[in-house]
Amino acid sequence: MLELKSPLKSKEWYVKMKLMNKHNNTRPQHDKTCFFFTYYKWVLWLSLSLYFFTSYLITNDPIPQPTSQDTLTHVSNYKSNVVFHSHFETTNTTSTHNALGVLKNLKVFIYELPSRYNKDWLFNERCKSHLFASEVAIHRALLKSEVRTFDPNEADFFFVPVYVSCNFSTVNGFPAIGHARGLISSAVELVSTEYPFWNRSRGSDHVFVASHDFGACFHTLEDKAMGDGILGILKNSIVLQTFGVVYNHPCQDVENVVIPPYISPEKVFNTLDKAPVNGRRDIWAFFRGKMEVHPKNVSGRFYSKRVRTEIWRKFNDDRRFYLQRHRFSGYQNEIARSVFCLCPLGWAPWSPRLVESVALGCVPVVIADGIRLPFSSTVNWPEISLTVAEKDVGKLDKILERVAATNLTVIQKNLWDPNTRRALLFNSEVQEGDATWQVLFSLSQKLDRSYRRNTVNSELKHDT
Repeated sequence: MLELKSPLKSKEWYVKMKLMNKHNNTRPQHDKTCFFFTYYKWVLWLSLSLYFFTSYLITNDPIPQPTSQDTLTHVSNYKSNVVFHSHFETTNTTSTHNALGVLKNLKVFIYELPSRYNKDWLFNERCKSHLFASEVAIHRALLKSEVRTFDPNEADFFFVPVYVSCNFSTVNGFPAIGHARGLISSAVELVSTEYPFWNRSRGSDHVFVASHDFGACFHTLEDKAMGDGILGILKNSIVLQTFGVVYNHPCQDVENVVIPPYISPEKVFNTLDKAPVNGRRDIWAFFRGKMEVHPKNVSGRFYSKRVRTEIWRKFNDDRRFYLQRHRFSGYQNEIARSVFCLCPLGWAPWSPRLVESVALGCVPVVIADGIRLPFSSTVNWPEISLTVAEKDVGKLDKILERVAATNLTVIQKNLWDPNTRRALLFNSEVQEGDATWQVLFSLSQKLDRSYRRNTVNSELKHDT
């Protein structure tokens, strides 16, 4: 090509380019053909090599599929090193569909009772949001769950949705449950008359919720509850109840699953948006609630077995303890700012503070002798909480000081695992690992009570 020493006119440039093109076209045509053929062979060889290499990787290194045991281990392993944020749970949870392997293809039939047993009570908004509202939350989640079956003949369990905690007719605003026994008895009479399933198993595969102070005894005072005992018609059934102790007690003399009290997950996440669990905690020890200066009430009974009164008298003047006796709308924000949250017994041993403390990352200090905590096979309570004997409540400051100086960081690390929080919250739809999922998993461990399963197993044994 000629060296250009000055700008060319367009015509001169066109002529020279044509000459160059003519000169190049004098090469033999077969050279071009040869080059194209060689290039094509190399491309083909490379493509085939990549194809066979990829096929080998896919065939010999498959993505492992989780087994039932793998999923269970994932749900029960709370040693995550990841610091989490509140939205992580809501966007990264798994629906019931993926959890059915663990639940062993569990099937639950839900009775469609007349509205007087459940829906009519929802006229009061508190019915679905107060601490006893797990009876509503479980029912609603099951209605949309894939474990639900519309064919009672293929059901392992039968859920009887009766809301007995929504009668807010008392002067103090707490729900009255004096009507509970009659309402549940009426529901059982209805299902046993119109369906054959109660009578064939005598109710052993039927499930009820009793989210009250002393479960299916349906009374707020322990001595009265123990005197009345569990409603007779329920004694052969399965009761999901917030009450549980490690010793013999008339109010748990029934096949039962201990469940957490209801705390709104929406409120928890709203609080965590403002104060994440790994944020600043400027309250050392916190309690807000009823603390009687004179604990003996008009009935002659001592509220909280005097434990809360002792906390008030002993530590009210200690600046490290933030103790408040009156309600406050920003109560959850206070929990989110606290290191230790006191969870003493009231009339019953359990308290909604247990769930609120865990959900908001405050170490729960359980002061209720012999309490049986919810989902203990999944939630490793000894690793995320402290237990203080009722008789040692006067030494609370020394106990907390010792923990703060030794293993507080380890406890908080275990507590802040999002799986722990998820296990104690009821969502509007079942999510793998959440509270309703834990209920279903607990039922899957009781399949020996399923009439259908027992019948199938009996037929298989007969055939062999």
